[in-house]
Amino acid sequence: MGIVVLTMKASVIEMFLAVPQINCDVRAGKIINPEFIVKCPAGCQDPRYHVYGTDIYASYSSVCGAAVHSGVLDNSGGKILVRKVAGQSGYKGSYSNGVQSLSLPRWRESFVVSEGKPQKGVTYPSFLTYSSSKSPAAKAGKCPRETTKAYQSPSAPGTTAQPVPLMQVLGTAAAEGTHTTLSKPPPSAGSTTSSLRPQPVGQRSQELGETELWKPGSVLLDAGFVPKKELSTQSLEPVSQGDPSCKVDLSFLIDGSASIGKRRFRIQKQFLADVAQALDIGPAGPLMGVVQYGDNPVTQFNLKTHMNSRDLKTAIEKITQRGGLSNVGRAISFVTQKFFSKSNGNRGGAPNVAVVMVDGWPTDKVEEASRLARESGINIFFITMEGASENEKQYVLEPNFANKAVCRTNGFYSLNVQNWFSLHKTVQPLVKRVCDTDRLACSKTCLNSADIGFIIDGSSSVGTGNFRTVLQFVANLSKEFEISDTDTRIGAVQYTYEQRLEFGFDVYSTKPDVLNAIKRVGYWSGGTSTGAAINYALEQLFKKSKPNKRKLMILITDGRSYDDVRIPAMVAHHKGVIIYAIGVAWAAQDELEVIATHPARDHAFFVDEFDNLYKAVPKVIQNICTEFNSQPRN
Repeated sequence: MGIVVLTMKASVIEMFLAVPQINCDVRAGKIINPEFIVKCPAGCQDPRYHVYGTDIYASYSSVCGAAVHSGVLDNSGGKILVRKVAGQSGYKGSYSNGVQSLSLPRWRESFVVSEGKPQKGVTYPSFLTYSSSKSPAAKAGKCPRETTKAYQSPSAPGTTAQPVPLMQVLGTAAAEGTHTTLSKPPPSAGSTTSSLRPQPVGQRSQELGETELWKPGSVLLDAGFVPKKELSTQSLEPVSQGDPSCKVDLSFLIDGSASIGKRRFRIQKQFLADVAQALDIGPAGPLMGVVQYGDNPVTQFNLKTHMNSRDLKTAIEKITQRGGLSNVGRAISFVTQKFFSKSNGNRGGAPNVAVVMVDGWPTDKVEEASRLARESGINIFFITMEGASENEKQYVLEPNFANKAVCRTNGFYSLNVQNWFSLHKTVQPLVKRVCDTDRLACSKTCLNSADIGFIIDGSSSVGTGNFRTVLQFVANLSKEFEISDTDTRIGAVQYTYEQRLEFGFDVYSTKPDVLNAIKRVGYWSGGTSTGAAINYALEQLFKKSKPNKRKLMILITDGRSYDDVRIPAMVAHHKGVIIYAIGVAWAAQDELEVIATHPARDHAFFVDEFDNLYKAVPKVIQNICTEFNSQPRN
């Protein structure tokens, strides 16, 4: 059934949908709208425009100043999307992008900023509502806008523009408009009766059989105009800060391939919404983003886009299926390289978790991409729905793909669902596992994320008995680390006047094998050329270190070197190798400090005799972990 509406002139509607412009000094707290797009002018990097917080800003901050600080804008200005969130108990100041933000103990309201790209299905206001009658426009000498908006009619040259009431504008448009018969437009995204499937504009939804008539008055709402009564009662609801016992950064990789179908895709979205509700999303707890994959992956929203479960569920509802193949390996690579970054809200101190949802089986290989993800500290979970039957296994490109992908093959990281209608039963088991941070084994720690090369003095002054004591020291240190081909790896070089590679990083991948290899190292005897040994280790050992591993060199010597150590040590430091220098007996303290990474007090150790070497083990491990924990985890 069609209805008759009045068509406005396109130029009038375009005025309603324009992006509001604000000045650099406008604070977020002065704007009542909970979510809006605005245009910032150039020059908001100026320190006059105060900013409070980092990533999440107190609403007392300059909106545009915060956008520059966060990196969303540069000093030339532009459009940004602003979304209000709950107040924080503490805002941390930082220097970023030429703006020094300040600390604040607490504030009643916060906001986050992102690129000024409107989200599909969301209507943004063309005019902003301010908390006082004097808006920034009034300060500039323009007519103040009260809660009843006025359209500023363009003035002819030499005349003064007068504010025109909105209904007068609409009346003019009606007089100039033409009568047009339209079919009922689709319901809005917020409708409780709307279909989950996207409907073409101008078509009636057939799936749920809606019969409500579209009201012409909704033009005002779509243009960003809110009835006066609604404005007066508008308030921000208290929002949870999140469950602090489950502080993880979580990425869901959802299957958007054509084979999944629309019905199962809706079930998948409902599962995500249920998980979001169960997790209690918030800045002090878990944060969640979604990547949809098909032929290629795309980020639906990142970790900092939605800061509570309510907003997250609304965003999940609006996700539309992309189609294509099921290229899971490509999606995992995308998440490793791009998703878990600071710009996307990765917090560094929270474990990174990726939950991969697969209908059937992937159409590409996942093993290599998953290995790199694990080495980057990402805990991969797999949820496989309706896996291949015996007759279908011949079509699976990579047999046993889930075990090749997950963080560990102990069953903790894999969930197999027999059919899609049982998927809801996995919500609580998944949430429990994701929040069990003590069992997230792939998170980077000081004990599982390094390539450690031991450089062992085998000179004549050491002697056979003491050499065995040195090897026991090396073994005792190695025992403290989690050793595997994707965790910490161990290598060893022995030196005198010459050098010998005892074993490289890629030779032994289990702790027992490494310890046995250390025991088998034979005493060489000879002079002491420590500088040459450092150069040799850089070329023969650390050159094969993985780029995402911390490079630790632990050098043990009992005397002064016959050659120069300063330049080789500087080269090692320049290449990112962290050197711990352990001196015994006749070792020269000044030389140890030259070799060791700065500050020397944390990287150079001296013991008076070989039998006391074991006492240095706890201190070396403590310093390695202290240094690691002071750096970003990803």
